[in-house]
Amino acid sequence: MIADSKERLHHQLRVVREALIWKLDGLSEYDVRRPMTATGTNLLGLVKHRAYSDARYFGDVFGRPFPGPVPTWNAPEAWKNEHWAAEDETRAEILALHASVCAHADATIEALTIDAPGHVPWWPQPDVQLFTIMVHSLTDTTRHAGHADILREQLDGRTGTTAEYESVIDFDARESHRALLEEAARAAHLRSVMPN
Repeated sequence: MIADSKERLHHQLRVVREALIWKLDGLSEYDVRRPMTATGTNLLGLVKHRAYSDARYFGDVFGRPFPGPVPTWNAPEAWKNEHWAAEDETRAEILALHASVCAHADATIEALTIDAPGHVPWWPQPDVQLFTIMVHSLTDTTRHAGHADILREQLDGRTGTTAEYESVIDFDARESHRALLEEAARAAHLRSVMPN
């Protein structure tokens, strides 16, 4: 492994975490909780899921349990309410939980070597190293930040990873581009179903 791989992975994980949290900025309580897909995917639920997940991966897996209110991986309610926020769970509480979990995960990463052993009892091959868990967390956080990108664009058209990279939305240019893609998709479909 490259000498600074732990630092590089940790830096990227922090960047992607911030991008995920930024997707909630300026939205109403309804919009951060609103189910935007057939399976109910929503912005606040993505943040809550990432908090629960990293609490387990950087806590239990390395014998450093997260002290906060996160069900352990084998608790009966562990996976039932992880992807959405109940009416009585506030945005502030979930964001505070996420921040606490990130601080706990960061402390675990800083305290251990990249090859420190861990144990993920719910994985088929449960014996892991910190490197594996860091890659897993970075991959999962990036995946969900991508989901958040799409949800936020559906809500109000905003895109990007942070406010500094966001430009003014040109809705006419977007619609024109989308129409071009729609036309190309329809033409390709017609060619695929028309006999030669």
